[in-house]
Amino acid sequence: MKRRTFLKSMAATGIASSMTGAVIPSPAEAAKKLDIGEIKGLKIDVLTETSWFDNDVFKKDIMDYGGAMTNQYTIPWKWDNAGGYAVLITVTTLEGQERKFMMDFGWNNEWMDYIYEEKSDVASLISKDEIEFWVLSHWHLDHYWGVESTLKRKQDITLYAPATYYPEDMALLKDKAHHTAKNKETGQMDHICKNDYPHTGKLVLCDPKGENGEGIYRLMPGVAVRNFDVPILLRVRGENVLYFNVKDKGVVTVTGCCHPGILSLFSYARRNFQGYKPYGCYGGLHISLFETWDPKFDDIIKGVKSFKIEKLGCNHCTGWIWAEKAAASGVPVVKGTDKYKSYKKFSTVAKASNVFLTNGDTVTF
Repeated sequence: MKRRTFLKSMAATGIASSMTGAVIPSPAEAAKKLDIGEIKGLKIDVLTETSWFDNDVFKKDIMDYGGAMTNQYTIPWKWDNAGGYAVLITVTTLEGQERKFMMDFGWNNEWMDYIYEEKSDVASLISKDEIEFWVLSHWHLDHYWGVESTLKRKQDITLYAPATYYPEDMALLKDKAHHTAKNKETGQMDHICKNDYPHTGKLVLCDPKGENGEGIYRLMPGVAVRNFDVPILLRVRGENVLYFNVKDKGVVTVTGCCHPGILSLFSYARRNFQGYKPYGCYGGLHISLFETWDPKFDDIIKGVKSFKIEKLGCNHCTGWIWAEKAAASGVPVVKGTDKYKSYKKFSTVAKASNVFLTNGDTVTF
């Protein structure tokens, strides 16, 4: 596959949605605007946003095995390039109670154990039963394949996951799967992921209809998850997105990869939530994944500015190049720190501009 064709295919599942800022509303969405309640505040701890450490290695793995629409379970990924994406979310309720949950599981179990045990207190929080539930944004390897690092500590977690799974996904969650992929160079079957601790807890499979036909799943007062059924790279479909309504401030959108497009996510909230006021955003925004520029990205910056949010925290698949240009254009990008340099590995594209909230950083809303 030629590089130009590859980059176009990578863009096709994210940029087009970001540009239009629109998705077709379901009958549930069109019926009435929803009151999701309110929270007092929100804190997001970036456990790990470095899903992989070297863009070129990750991109080559994809290109060598068929391109962006290849089944992710058929690629013998370079294990030493694998990291993961996961965040710890703390909600302060109107009554002042702090409630914690997590989004995503990361990829490399060795990396996730390191994150849980040495670079955060997540292992301790799990052992003390202080994390109420998990939300899986989508079934991509870097967000999901590290699930064993969580389940070996607690198998009966409550999990909200997209209903659009494939058999390999559910086998990894429930059936002690050890997945392998054939290496074309050696002819050997290489290990790509495993889980020896089957999930035994409550599993809520999310679809666009939501609970009671409302189009959302209510996690607690002021917090909801919405499932967007969109095609994604590497034979994955559907993404769960979180919405938080902060009292007197407005709605914060939290995403794993933003495959539906950032303007689509903002537009959904504007169409469907009572008293909608845009306040903030956090997550991977899937714009310039491999640090290349397309003139359309300027229009995404204009679109984000039109919503007049007060804080935008980004990382992961956003692209440092986009974050830098967005900040220079007046988007209120929340800058990170140099904490990531204390981790045993970090991204080869990290820059001194600190426009990413990267490993070890925190943002509050």
